[in-house]
Amino acid sequence: MSCASPASTEVIAVHGWAGDSRGWAPWADLAEQRGWRFSCYERGYGQLPPAQPHWDPSSTRRIVIARSLGSHLLPEATWRNATAAVLLTSFAAFVPPGRAGRAVAAGLRGMAAQLEAGEEATAAMLRQFFTRVADPFPTSLLPGGPLEQGIPAEGRRRLLDDLQLLASCTALPAGLPPQIPVLLVEARDDRIVCEQSRALLRQALPLATVWSLEPAGHGLLGGEGPQAGQSLMAAVLEWMADVPP
Repeated sequence: MSCASPASTEVIAVHGWAGDSRGWAPWADLAEQRGWRFSCYERGYGQLPPAQPHWDPSSTRRIVIARSLGSHLLPEATWRNATAAVLLTSFAAFVPPGRAGRAVAAGLRGMAAQLEAGEEATAAMLRQFFTRVADPFPTSLLPGGPLEQGIPAEGRRRLLDDLQLLASCTALPAGLPPQIPVLLVEARDDRIVCEQSRALLRQALPLATVWSLEPAGHGLLGGEGPQAGQSLMAAVLEWMADVPP
């Protein structure tokens, strides 16, 4: 176990596309029980205002945990000062090259058209999206998010902007230090990030620790930790605790 002081450990958590920061509440509780500082990035798709946390100058272990697109939403300056990272069902290039990429790109164009069609079309599209996120489990197991409170026009604009970001991602998040410890948590049943994109991320981070969970979809609802009976949250926080300062 790491001998770093708990008070010197800081975590910044970043939600994914169409999510919000409330989903990190149980993670924050476990981290704060360890004496760690835990703050959340908020994109502001729904009723929560955008928020961008900053590292405390006194922290010596600065760990980013990001879901999916979240790793690309975090500003480059914040990434540059991170000392470790946990990437949950993430990617370097969301749209891979070749035939698989053409299908993914077509799907993004269809989602963008529904966002531009207005509130009802947006809600229908997001319900379908979250069904795919949860699969092979029911959407009732997903944490609450912006869709429950309604997506305002400004939220739809941000969702549309970030679909364009998804389409244009071709590399690791800007600023991610190449030498830091990284944990990749991927889902073998992921219906959002395709296998080709998962493979490209592993290639981009050849020294990363990789946990491939099964059964588990993009929302990681069914994934346990690397040891039987261990929750994913507990396992990830144990990995964080072992990261040297």
